[in-house]
Amino acid sequence: MDRAQKEKLVEELGQIFESSGVVVVSHYEGITVAEMQDLRARMREAGGSVRVAKNRLAKIALEGQPCASIADYLKGMTVLAYSEDPVAAAKVVQDYSKENEKLVILGGAMGENALDVAGVKAVAAMPSREELIASIVGCIGAPASNIAGAIGAPASNIASIISTVEDKAAA
Repeated sequence: MDRAQKEKLVEELGQIFESSGVVVVSHYEGITVAEMQDLRARMREAGGSVRVAKNRLAKIALEGQPCASIADYLKGMTVLAYSEDPVAAAKVVQDYSKENEKLVILGGAMGENALDVAGVKAVAAMPSREELIASIVGCIGAPASNIAGAIGAPASNIASIISTVEDKAAA
């Protein structure tokens, strides 16, 4: 890899560190190509990406970034998982590490906040952007269905009162 390619890679990594909602650093020693492709496919489905880069170049790209504290995790065979959604990458890596013990989570960053292993697990437990949107829409829609039910309720209440009065009159 010549100097121009390295500079381009450092620039790309810098953009990743700057624009990602979350970056998770993991060791991947012993993972086969097929397993890595599976991880990449899962990450793509969730809207994230996986990147293997030289630790030295990643550390250079981290200089001056808000998540520069993750440079300490860049030792050995590391893989970077990242996504704009602050939860997606953490969730995919956490789920994959449960299935494949060769992938070991080291830590990560969420904006300026450094995350240790427990922090990554906590972020993975949070609902994703899509889940939050669905619950907000459900909360917004619930009052409308309650109003519709309340409007229809008096008519059914009146009908039941009338039937009760009829029963008493017949008796």
